[in-house]
Amino acid sequence: MNLKRIFGAILTLLGIASLIFAAQTFLSASGTERDIKSLIIYGVLGLIFFVSGISLVKTTKDES
Repeated sequence: MNLKRIFGAILTLLGIASLIFAAQTFLSASGTERDIKSLIIYGVLGLIFFVSGISLVKTTKDES
Protein backbone atom coordinates (compact mmCIF):
# COMPACT_ATOMS: atom_id res chain seq x y z
CA MET A 1 0.00 0.00 0.00
CA ASN A 2 1.24 3.44 -0.89
CA LEU A 3 2.17 5.98 1.80
CA LYS A 4 -0.09 8.61 0.20
CA ARG A 5 -3.04 6.23 0.41
CA ILE A 6 -2.37 5.55 4.09
CA PHE A 7 -2.12 9.27 4.79
CA GLY A 8 -5.34 9.84 2.84
CA ALA A 9 -7.13 7.18 4.88
CA ILE A 10 -5.90 8.75 8.13
CA LEU A 11 -7.06 12.20 6.99
CA THR A 12 -10.43 10.77 6.02
CA LEU A 13 -10.88 9.13 9.42
CA LEU A 14 -9.88 12.33 11.21
CA GLY A 15 -12.35 14.26 9.08
CA ILE A 16 -15.16 11.84 9.88
CA ALA A 17 -14.37 12.02 13.60
CA SER A 18 -14.33 15.81 13.51
CA LEU A 19 -17.63 15.96 11.63
CA ILE A 20 -19.22 13.58 14.14
CA PHE A 21 -17.93 15.72 17.00
CA ALA A 22 -19.33 18.85 15.30
CA ALA A 23 -22.72 17.15 14.94
CA GLN A 24 -22.66 16.11 18.60
CA THR A 25 -21.76 19.69 19.59
CA PHE A 26 -24.62 20.98 17.43
CA LEU A 27 -27.13 18.68 19.08
CA SER A 28 -26.06 19.50 22.63
CA ALA A 29 -25.35 23.22 22.10
CA SER A 30 -27.15 25.78 24.21
CA GLY A 31 -26.49 28.53 21.69
CA THR A 32 -23.69 30.36 23.42
CA GLU A 33 -21.01 32.08 21.39
CA ARG A 34 -18.41 29.51 22.46
CA ASP A 35 -20.58 26.64 21.22
CA ILE A 36 -21.11 28.31 17.86
CA LYS A 37 -17.40 29.01 17.39
CA SER A 38 -16.41 25.44 18.25
CA LEU A 39 -19.12 24.10 15.95
CA ILE A 40 -17.79 26.18 13.05
CA ILE A 41 -14.15 25.29 13.74
CA TYR A 42 -14.73 21.54 14.06
CA GLY A 43 -17.09 21.48 11.10
CA VAL A 44 -14.77 23.34 8.74
CA LEU A 45 -11.67 21.40 9.80
CA GLY A 46 -13.54 18.11 9.51
CA LEU A 47 -14.77 19.00 6.04
CA ILE A 48 -11.27 20.02 4.90
CA PHE A 49 -9.70 16.82 6.29
CA PHE A 50 -12.43 14.63 4.82
CA VAL A 51 -12.29 16.13 1.33
CA SER A 52 -8.49 16.15 1.17
CA GLY A 53 -8.30 12.56 2.43
CA ILE A 54 -10.82 11.31 -0.11
CA SER A 55 -9.06 13.12 -2.95
CA LEU A 56 -5.69 11.68 -1.89
CA VAL A 57 -7.10 8.16 -1.92
CA LYS A 58 -8.82 8.68 -5.28
CA THR A 59 -5.93 10.29 -7.15
CA THR A 60 -3.12 8.04 -5.91
CA LYS A 61 -2.31 5.36 -8.45
CA ASP A 62 -1.77 1.86 -7.18
CA GLU A 63 1.74 0.80 -8.18
CA SER A 64 2.91 -2.63 -7.17
